[in-house]
Amino acid sequence: MMKKRILAVFLAAAALAGSLCACGGTTNQAGVSSDETTDSSGGYHANEITVGISQDLDNSLDPYVSNAAGTREVMFNVFEGLVKPDSNGDFVEAVASKVEISGDGLTYSFTLRDGVVFHNGAVCTTDDVLYSFETCAATSVYSNVVAALSAIVETTVDGNVITVTLSEPNSDFLSAVSSVYILPKGYTDHGTAPVGTGPFKYVSRSIQENLILERHDAYYGEGAKLDRVTYKIYEDSTALFNALDSGSLDLVAHLTMDQVNNLSNGYTVLEGTMNLVQAIYLNNAVAPFDNELVRQALCYAVDVDGMLNLTADGHGTKVGSSMYPAFGKYFDASVADAYPYDPDKAMQLLAEAGYPDGFSFTIKVPSNYQPHVDTTVVLAEQLKQVGINAQIQQIDWNTWLEDVYGNRNFEGTVVGFDASILSPTALLARWVSDSSKNMIGFSDAEYDAVYTQALATVDDAQQTQLFKRCLEILSERAANVYLQDLADFVAVHPQLKGFRFYPLYVIDMSTLYFE
Repeated sequence: MMKKRILAVFLAAAALAGSLCACGGTTNQAGVSSDETTDSSGGYHANEITVGISQDLDNSLDPYVSNAAGTREVMFNVFEGLVKPDSNGDFVEAVASKVEISGDGLTYSFTLRDGVVFHNGAVCTTDDVLYSFETCAATSVYSNVVAALSAIVETTVDGNVITVTLSEPNSDFLSAVSSVYILPKGYTDHGTAPVGTGPFKYVSRSIQENLILERHDAYYGEGAKLDRVTYKIYEDSTALFNALDSGSLDLVAHLTMDQVNNLSNGYTVLEGTMNLVQAIYLNNAVAPFDNELVRQALCYAVDVDGMLNLTADGHGTKVGSSMYPAFGKYFDASVADAYPYDPDKAMQLLAEAGYPDGFSFTIKVPSNYQPHVDTTVVLAEQLKQVGINAQIQQIDWNTWLEDVYGNRNFEGTVVGFDASILSPTALLARWVSDSSKNMIGFSDAEYDAVYTQALATVDDAQQTQLFKRCLEILSERAANVYLQDLADFVAVHPQLKGFRFYPLYVIDMSTLYFE
């Protein structure tokens, strides 16, 4: 009770300060009980659901152009590649019915599945696959996907078999293929009316209000069990919670522990992980964060364990660098303790850096993500103990995308970065010095060299060690104040079954059904 009361005081303080200084895995899936009341649906439910989400999707729904994790989370149900990840993190056949890889890792043969029909009724052909590969390579915003596709030196088609030959083995290639969503050749309206091959098809969208999907009846495999999914957008976290608690919504993911504890409608709450790296991301290009000693001081000044206890009753996993646990062999738990909580050490480093009396800076945080807001409030209180005044400025998601991510107009921000594909490069490529996604302006010659070497290495064990060295460099240089992979609490209607956690930031609606 004391922890909750302290957090409530912190949140109240942040609300008062607002007038001055205004982005799921295959982990344990455990039920968490909320207070039980009579189910608002009266025990009956139509074969459709309403899902509450905390941000609008990208302006364009084109899968090669859209960038936000929230967009990928939804459109995972609409688009498919030749292969796709399952809930265990394995790649399974999708638009392709068979995949063969040569022993030297240079040749991939994909047999196109019979009977794949696009949402517009067109039958998928090898021409559509080739078109999709070419279009993705030319337009995708994901540099790691483009880099993998650039390794293709030859493509041949024999009937319904497409064979590609690479210039050199690339351990990322199959992961990249899963993100090359197969689109109908010549169709150009994906930004506003996307067409894919997935178990759900796009119906309509109202900006900042909702997006509607319906079951794709011509789906080649085991189709969706629900007839319709309506995503309702609530950029105000209080409004989202109230709609959930009233029974107006059937599913809401990414809840905070405080919201779970206050849920009173008898819904089932499942726990997984969000599969992202939450941190105080620091703009390395502006003072005082262009000083490595200052960044290290912040790392020592933050008590991650204390923050986890206050915000989530200890749920969540410390990360220490830009990798989360679902990546298995690449995740290095040891770096999570590289900066044990030590306020005295923090103040010593601040003095050495020329800030003996501390300093003030602003943390911009997207207001629609309550877990990030709660985390920021606690961290600001911790930083005060070493003389650092962190002013919290809550901004809407679109402003964050434009001002912070796009224009790099920030000192610090608390968000989480996810992986677009099941590859360590999805998390590490952005910190290469010349990466267009390197929003913090991190620049380190050793990091660039080690990352490049890892990409060129075909030995799996050696490559794993090189990627881990990248994580160590990010930690040693204190590129950011790394925090956690957040626990993901998902509230679902008590009659709604079949929810699965994935090692990516997605929610598969095709497995859901009502008892």
